[in-house]
Amino acid sequence: MSSWAPTKYKTKNWPSYNTALKQRGSLSIWFDPEMVWTPPPSGKRGRQQQFSDAAIQTCLTLKVLFGMPLRQTTGFVQSLLQLVGLNWAVPDFSTLCRRQRTLSVRLPHRGSKGPLNLLIDSTGIKAEGEGEWNARKHDGSKRRIWRKIHIGIDEKTLEVRAVEVTGSNIGDAPMLPELLNQIPSDQDIGSVTADGAYDTRKCHEAIAARNAHAVIPPRKNAKPWKPPIVHAGMHCRAMDERRSCCPKRRGQCTTIPGPDTLASWSGYHRRSRVETKMHCIKLLGQSLMARDFERQVAEIHVRISVLNSYTALGIPVTEPVA
Repeated sequence: MSSWAPTKYKTKNWPSYNTALKQRGSLSIWFDPEMVWTPPPSGKRGRQQQFSDAAIQTCLTLKVLFGMPLRQTTGFVQSLLQLVGLNWAVPDFSTLCRRQRTLSVRLPHRGSKGPLNLLIDSTGIKAEGEGEWNARKHDGSKRRIWRKIHIGIDEKTLEVRAVEVTGSNIGDAPMLPELLNQIPSDQDIGSVTADGAYDTRKCHEAIAARNAHAVIPPRKNAKPWKPPIVHAGMHCRAMDERRSCCPKRRGQCTTIPGPDTLASWSGYHRRSRVETKMHCIKLLGQSLMARDFERQVAEIHVRISVLNSYTALGIPVTEPVA
C-alpha cells in the first residue's frame, strides 16, 4: 500500500500577488484632508472630545505596525503630519491610553458574493500582567497571563469578519454563537467550519438558526443526543466510523467512514486557512503591550484591522497540481 502524499498547489496569480506583497511593505502613508480628525460638538454638557475615534485608531494602527510605545507613537504621528503639511493637533500618550480603553475599532472588509462560508478557530496570546512583573522584580513564582482570540474568517476573501477576546478560562464552544451574532442578519451564511471542540448542542442550534451547514467533526466521545434535535449540518454528531446515524433521524444524515473522508467530502481541510490567519496575527507581536483587558481587546482589534487591510491588497489563487 502506497504512503499518503500531501497535495501540491500552484499559485495562478503570481504577478498580482507579488505586487500585493510588495505593497504591504510600502511606507506611503496617506492622510485624507477631508478626514474628521476633530469631531463636531456633541451638544452635551461637559468638555468636548478633541480627537475623533478615527484619529485615535490611526495613531494606534501606526503603533501596532511599528511596535512603538505610546510616546514614540505621538512623536511619529506628529512628524508625519508636518511632512504632509497638515496643521492638526496630535493626541498625547495619556489621551491615547485613555481612549484606547473605550475605542470601538472598525474592521474593514470587502465582502464576497454569495453565501458566507465562515471558518472558526481560536488561539492564545501572551499578555504581561502584574504577576510576571512581580516575578522579575522580587524573584517570585512566575504567573503567565493569556488571552484567547476567537475569530471567524471569510473562506473566499480570507478577511476576519468576527472576533471575540476572552480570558484563558473560557472555552471555544460558548463563543461560537457570539461570533455568529457579529455577522449581519441579512448576510446569508452557507457553512460554518470548526474543529471538534465546537461539537456541542448550543453550537449546532446557533448554526441552524442561521440556516447554515455545520462542518464539524464528531468528538471521540460523541454520543447521540436525547431527545434528538434538528441537526445543523451535513452530518450529525452521533455518527463516526463506529456508529450509524441516530435511529430517529435515520436516512436524514450521511454516515461518514472516517476523518480523511470527512475532510475530502465536506471541505473540512479548509479550516487550515483560519489557522494561518492566527499565525499572521501573532506576526504582529507574540504578546500584547497593553496591561488591562479593555485595552488589550482594542489592541487585538487594531491588529485584525491591519491584517484585513493587508488582505485587501491581494491574496493568492491556488489550484491543486495533478
